[in-house]
Amino acid sequence: MIDALDEVLRQLLMREIPIRNGEVDIAFELPNREWSARLNRPTLNIFLYDVRENTVLRKAEWEIRRQDNGKVSRQRSPVRVDLHYMLTAWAKAVEDEHRLLTRTLMALFRHPTLPEELLPEIFNDQPVPIPMRVAQQDSLRNPADVWNALDNDLRPAVNCTLTLALKPFTAFEGPVVRTRELRWHLAHHLPSPQAIAQAERVDELWAIGGRVRSPVSPHQLRLTLLERGQRVPIDDQGIYRIANLSPGSYTLLIETPGQAPQKKSIRVPSDSYDIDLKPGKGRGKEVSKG
Repeated sequence: MIDALDEVLRQLLMREIPIRNGEVDIAFELPNREWSARLNRPTLNIFLYDVRENTVLRKAEWEIRRQDNGKVSRQRSPVRVDLHYMLTAWAKAVEDEHRLLTRTLMALFRHPTLPEELLPEIFNDQPVPIPMRVAQQDSLRNPADVWNALDNDLRPAVNCTLTLALKPFTAFEGPVVRTRELRWHLAHHLPSPQAIAQAERVDELWAIGGRVRSPVSPHQLRLTLLERGQRVPIDDQGIYRIANLSPGSYTLLIETPGQAPQKKSIRVPSDSYDIDLKPGKGRGKEVSKG
């Protein structure tokens, strides 16, 4: 992926500087003394000198996606990596080098993110446009140390940092978890796992979740757990969740603007808590779907 990013940078600078008829070479090689001694024409060097994780953008949570087959895929969030480039201009005349550096700065400053039209398919799964930070003070703090390591003379350089999202983790797919059980046991001391398994169950509560499938938008639905008089939120995908339910039967009331209310009986625990609503016939007698 880094090699593809190099080519995007090349295409961007060739277009924006612009570079026509091969009047300036673009190289990604190590700009040491041996390399620079072989140059015989103006060259813009783009040297990748550091790669490290961006810990500020690190996310601990998992990405969860619902599939059309009713299953759910889980995958760890991508790793965000900063790629630090050092851009230098090489020519026989200092004026030509400074002119090339100026055009490079102008080209990069015009694009806070890499242009999408230049990105190949390998970057289609990036969660956000690839950001590009140019000439920032927090990069390349000691340029003299870099040039000493390269065994070359100190010269002006433009730092450019790109942030990529890498996905090294495998996605796991499985059925939707619709019910969660929480149990309490009486204990006067810290019990062993075997003791917990054999202890008399004192109480248990369940958390359930399901989906309301309706001809109208979920935003237009109003869901109420009648036994508690509790309003139950529904998200953009029609998903609802209810916690702290004791085992037993419950009734959900579903109200839709301009239609008669509908009831759905559920039992906790159960294999499914999904609700399928049919188009109503206008307000009138309440319809039971238990």
